[in-house]
Amino acid sequence: MESAVGAAALGKQKPMAAAEGKNRRALGDIGNLVDARGAIEGKQLPQQISRPITRGFCAKLLANAQAAAAAANQKPDAAVVDNGVKPKAAARQKAAMIKPEQPAKVIEINSDSEEGKTKNSTNEKNTSEGLSRKNKVRTLTSILTARSKVACGIKAIEDIDAPDSENQLAVVDYVEDIYKFYRLMEASSRVHDYMGSQIEINDRMRSILVDWLIEVHNKFELMPETLYLTIHIVDRYLSIKTVPRRELQLVGIAAMLIASKYEEIWAPEINDFVCISDRTYCREQILIMEKNMLNVLEWSLTVPTLYVFLVRFLKAAVSDKEMEDMVFFYAELALTQYSVIAYCPSMIAASAVYAAQCTLKKSPLWSGTLRHHTGFSEAQIMDCAKLLVNFHSLAAESKLKVVYRKYSSLERGAVALFPPAKLEELKADAI
Repeated sequence: MESAVGAAALGKQKPMAAAEGKNRRALGDIGNLVDARGAIEGKQLPQQISRPITRGFCAKLLANAQAAAAAANQKPDAAVVDNGVKPKAAARQKAAMIKPEQPAKVIEINSDSEEGKTKNSTNEKNTSEGLSRKNKVRTLTSILTARSKVACGIKAIEDIDAPDSENQLAVVDYVEDIYKFYRLMEASSRVHDYMGSQIEINDRMRSILVDWLIEVHNKFELMPETLYLTIHIVDRYLSIKTVPRRELQLVGIAAMLIASKYEEIWAPEINDFVCISDRTYCREQILIMEKNMLNVLEWSLTVPTLYVFLVRFLKAAVSDKEMEDMVFFYAELALTQYSVIAYCPSMIAASAVYAAQCTLKKSPLWSGTLRHHTGFSEAQIMDCAKLLVNFHSLAAESKLKVVYRKYSSLERGAVALFPPAKLEELKADAI
């Protein structure tokens, strides 16, 4: 009986432990051997203080030892007068040579500690000055090249990665090589027209599915990378396998499950997808479809989606929050429309940036920096940009309103309510 009660108690503790594991808290103080909070609040520190043996502290100990040894080896008659009493000067000198060890001051390693900031800034001053000098060095060749471009009327390309030179996660040293590789990979992983090979589904059904997946993605509050990878997996699978109409939604569910496992830290569970689909499919059907899709795609999920080009081109456009919302609005409108599949992801991303620039009336509409990083001129992206602007003009009257409602909210800047750019203006700007 007791074992059964104990097992039940353990069974109750497991979910609580799992819940506590998910509710992570930021770390507090980084374990100093002595609590520094008492020193900051005015409390008296303990007498025995353990501290690291730094070079300065070791030199201080050595100096005290040498002073003590010199005082011990001093002759007694040299420091004593006729009456046998030491002079006050000798006593003061000895006291100065042997100073009592003071308790070491403990500095709390915390972002709110001004002492920690001062110490860190002092220790890293020379290093930062050296780095800044290296960054400011300009060779004669670079100066002459810049002057030649100015003389010829060529505008210099802005270094969009300069603000992130100290951010290791930005990998500015080889970010250009990464996007050159993305350009090569998007050609091999690109999905071409496949709807002609499908018997029971059409482009309208695909639009309904994508519209629903965007709503599910927003409901689960998933990362934006997950949405773009989900639609890519759906299109790749449909381009290879013929899917009956009754399994189309199952393909979308399995694709989002796969993308969530690839991109998310906490992916939704299968039961969440069962409930969100109103129990149209059971757990076993989702698992079977997931396995089938992974085998058909040969487990190849590392592909350059539309999202990776969007974030790079937004950086080249020096965008603000309103600009970002407008670009992602055009990008998600493009996801719902099958006709956009005729364009590669990088061109769709560049067209979304250009259409957003025109809608928000930015100047210039297409700078030399954007042309350099996107690899497209205004004339090359004009047809795709017109298509996106047309989707914007029809979004309010469309029956598929998930994207329109999403970007009509104040949280997204209500960019969907902006009047769309006029096609004549786009054509005139390109000319």
